Amino acid sequence: MRRNTVKARALVLALMAGVAFTGGLSGIANALTPAKAPADEPVIISRAGSFPGAYLAGRIAEIDNNLPVAIAYYRQALVFDPSNQPMKRDLLLSYLTDGQLDEALPFARVLKNEPEVERFSRVVLAIKAFNDKHYRTARTNLKLTQQSEMDRLATGLMSAWTFYGEGRPKDALAAVEKLDGPVWYDLFKTYTSAMIADSAGQTKVADKFYAQAVADKEGGSAAPDTYERIIYAYADFKQRQGDKDGAIKLVEDAEQILSGRVILREVRQKLENGEKLDPQVRTPQQGAAEVLYSLGTAINRGGAEAFATIYLQMSGELREDNDATLFQLGDIAAKLRQPEKAIKYYSRVAAKSPYKRDAEMQLSLNLAETGKIDDAIEHLKNNLRSNDKDNRSYLALGGVYAQKEDWANAAKTYDQAVAELKSPVRQDWPVFYQRGIAYERLKQWDKAEPNFRQALELFPSQPQVMNYLGYSWVDRGENLEEALQMIRKAVEMRPQDGYIVDSLGWAYYKLGRYNEAVVELEKAVKLRPEDPTINDHLGDAYWQAGRGLEATFQWNHAIAGKPEAAELAKIEKKLKNGLTQTAEADVKDTASAKPEIAPDVKPADPAAKP
Repeated sequence: MRRNTVKARALVLALMAGVAFTGGLSGIANALTPAKAPADEPVIISRAGSFPGAYLAGRIAEIDNNLPVAIAYYRQALVFDPSNQPMKRDLLLSYLTDGQLDEALPFARVLKNEPEVERFSRVVLAIKAFNDKHYRTARTNLKLTQQSEMDRLATGLMSAWTFYGEGRPKDALAAVEKLDGPVWYDLFKTYTSAMIADSAGQTKVADKFYAQAVADKEGGSAAPDTYERIIYAYADFKQRQGDKDGAIKLVEDAEQILSGRVILREVRQKLENGEKLDPQVRTPQQGAAEVLYSLGTAINRGGAEAFATIYLQMSGELREDNDATLFQLGDIAAKLRQPEKAIKYYSRVAAKSPYKRDAEMQLSLNLAETGKIDDAIEHLKNNLRSNDKDNRSYLALGGVYAQKEDWANAAKTYDQAVAELKSPVRQDWPVFYQRGIAYERLKQWDKAEPNFRQALELFPSQPQVMNYLGYSWVDRGENLEEALQMIRKAVEMRPQDGYIVDSLGWAYYKLGRYNEAVVELEKAVKLRPEDPTINDHLGDAYWQAGRGLEATFQWNHAIAGKPEAAELAKIEKKLKNGLTQTAEADVKDTASAKPEIAPDVKPADPAAKP
């Protein structure tokens, strides 16, 4: 399937797929329902007339991820029933998720012995004790009656930092060592031991633990954000020990493991320029914050955003305005389609931070998401003025131009990106793919086709590229057998992608193989029942297969999906006259929108995966 309108975010995010999370942590996050994206407009709160009314209004707001509104209604509900414990639990969690830890504190005190929420209530009380430097009290609060593997690791590592706060680094290291658990504990334990020893001035011990953590490649692949932090901390350690070359080599090696990580590149450049890195941890408060940050980022995978957000917000209470934490919170807000909130987090990242360049790029994409296209373009151009070799910024800028359907400037931007690639490698395939799309939209097939071929040379059998190139050939009546094989292979690799399955069905349609087209398009409609174009395609195939009544039904269903005005007029004409010769010409001309350009994936690294 090929679409005519492309959202900049959807276009660009496909180029930056994150490292796959495959470790044992994936099963830890509770089955928290992922929240729907809210509208960013303020909502007027009305007064509820009863406890059920206030509670239901709050629950709806929470499902819509509009936490300030949910909190307001939950507070109203509590007025009707001040002793309602479940209501207090809801308020506690809402306050924590929204980053209002001071407001959460009274509820944490009331709920500290509630097994269902003590993993949060007691940690909140411990955070208060940490900030007051009451380390024994913090340690007491971290003793839970019921603990999951995640809870035991979090409270155990935080408790180790209470010993350090009392001036007992030996006991702190022993507390970490005593923690028993699954193999995925190892990376977090070793990292915490390294930071405790480093903070205590035990350089030999710290060096041993840092090296051990860096050597844990399997743990690092399961928790890449934590591994990145380990690399930063060890590089800072080596720099302070006078080993500048060793620090640079460490980061260079890590860049090969965590391919495309902008933060690592920024850190390496700082080291090469002789700039001092800012230590991540020097106090027990910062140490406990790093524990919560590391675990929060490790569980920040599909569906666990709410759980991860609470960990990150609690981390921020111990280490205010930490750049890494702000960036991660911005990332979650963007993933939940809360662009205004994401922009606020990204804009708070400090100017000299290694996270700043990536934050500016993500801020730009979220500006585009809110419709502020010109602002997004200016931000991205500023990024490129400071570093014209930043491939990700070129990709983002080209994507924003694509959202405007300014294909000429998109192509020009991708040309500049290609010019910066001296020796293209596998991870550079998106540049050529997007440049091919831009030239295809400009009707310059002689320039488009070589880019698609180049993308496939860099990344053979990449399904998006095969889909786009194969469909384009079918559309042009060229290389038909090769095109059909290419699209079939894309479907084999992405059988649940309704847009790619639609491409196969529409290819059969264009080849006059209507019965085969019906089979594939019926599959596509099941995968994407809401999509008007796919429903329209199936209607056309039904008509050509002699199934007029079913065709009429699908065209009506396509209209219910609210197609664009031009497509709506064509569908209405088909409903009135059937697929007449004129309507058939319309179909051949424009009804087959372009292949879906990009899936919606996490922005993290430019090395997109199939």
